[in-house]
Amino acid sequence: MTAFSPQLPKSAAPRHVAVIMDGNGRWAKQRFQPRALGHRAGVRSARKIVRAAHRAGVEVLTLFAFSQENWRRPPEEVSLLMQLFIKTLAREIDALHRNGVRIRFIGDHRDFAPELREEMARAEQLTLHNSGLVLVIAVGYGGQWDIAQAAQRLAALGRPITAEAIEEQLDTAGLPLPDLLIRTGGERRISNFLLWQLAYTELFFSDTLWPDFSEAEFNAAVAWFAGRERRFGRVPEST
Repeated sequence: MTAFSPQLPKSAAPRHVAVIMDGNGRWAKQRFQPRALGHRAGVRSARKIVRAAHRAGVEVLTLFAFSQENWRRPPEEVSLLMQLFIKTLAREIDALHRNGVRIRFIGDHRDFAPELREEMARAEQLTLHNSGLVLVIAVGYGGQWDIAQAAQRLAALGRPITAEAIEEQLDTAGLPLPDLLIRTGGERRISNFLLWQLAYTELFFSDTLWPDFSEAEFNAAVAWFAGRERRFGRVPEST
């Protein structure tokens, strides 16, 4: 696998990278440790990949942090994840702001605790006018929910339900569509993530568990993307 090279022009990098951060629990299990340890290690990996995305010239990085299906996990694990999310936001937001990162949250947050919703709103407001990397955090998110709520908005507005109109109402409205999806942890599926948005996205699957996913592996995925021929349904151009 080819590592990202400083000679590779940043113009060859994907504008928008989406990541399914899979493998925290299995990482902890391999070490005979509680799942909580894996989730904390996953936060450290996320921090590294945010830096790697910025260095690679990526404009938007979307991290799948908590799916709607994750609510079905044991209550104690869900509670731990929510508390970890709050603490991580409070600890990281000032540094992200200093580095020009803009935070945006997508998903259904109605069931989140008021404290968490307040931290999320504060992060978005603090970084609203930053012009660097856009860090999108998908929490309480599901691709089917996103499409359904877009259609419901259009119906409430009395507007025709067209592909273009739905895209304008998705939670990702205003962002470029993902060019590259990375999923760690060895699974080969997209698990209800950005179902509409991934129609023409290049899919990169890594066997590495998320806490072990390194900057070098992220750069390898970016280099792999740079070598892809993206035709969007067209035939290759004649040479």
